[in-house]
Amino acid sequence: MATAAAAAAMEEPDVVNGRDVVSWVASGVVLWSTAFLLVRALFPKRSYDFCNRAVSTMHAVAAVCLACLSVDDWSCPVCPLAAASSPRQMKALAVTLAYMVYDAACCHLNGDTRLDNAVHHLVSIVGIGAGLAYQRPTTKRTNEAALLPLAWCTQCGTEMVASMLVTEMSSPLLHLREMLKELGVRDTELNLLVDVLFAATFSAARMGVGPYLTYVTVTADNPILIKAMATGLQLVSAYWFLRILRMVRYKLAGKKKPTPAKLAAAAAN
Repeated sequence: MATAAAAAAMEEPDVVNGRDVVSWVASGVVLWSTAFLLVRALFPKRSYDFCNRAVSTMHAVAAVCLACLSVDDWSCPVCPLAAASSPRQMKALAVTLAYMVYDAACCHLNGDTRLDNAVHHLVSIVGIGAGLAYQRPTTKRTNEAALLPLAWCTQCGTEMVASMLVTEMSSPLLHLREMLKELGVRDTELNLLVDVLFAATFSAARMGVGPYLTYVTVTADNPILIKAMATGLQLVSAYWFLRILRMVRYKLAGKKKPTPAKLAAAAAN
């Protein structure tokens, strides 16, 4: 009896209190902001961008781990479609939404107001926020005084968490390649290796799995805003894919050409 009661207590509830979701997001913004301040304190000689990328790397690792932990059946990781989100999925989405709010504010404070960056934050915040805000009413009301539905059963959590996993897989390598530049590791074999690994991971995730995920999201019975955000995210991914291809071609072409130092060494021999 005691074992059964303990197991029942450990089971996740079918619904999540709406105030808990708001609390997760607010706490997450505070968490990521605090992490940034700690990194700045630990590395006072490093730039604002370096410290922000360190926090971004922490989030990417956390997002991938949370997304993987939220999968119930790895034989069909994107099942069920257009279904109610589990509490684990909602927690994962809330953590990432909090990070996106933090990162948008951080970039604004740093003066990074590029159009592509603004679109990236807008699509992410609106998409995740819409997914968390879309409510399916529950059958029970435990308090007549409750004027607003507090038990949330968010739809399309599977698609959104899968999208989060796909988009964050290449993020650690993205930030690592930029951080290496500040550490003085530029135009080296290590820098080229990280660039190639980033391009390969991004391409496989965003242009391999991404289109399939966009297709199943658009064809499933999801809200129109979620379908629009999935399409927008894929278009942004395609834009970055083309830019990354040009970057890799440029780097590989530069590697094949003899540098002035190599020419001088050859002439001396």
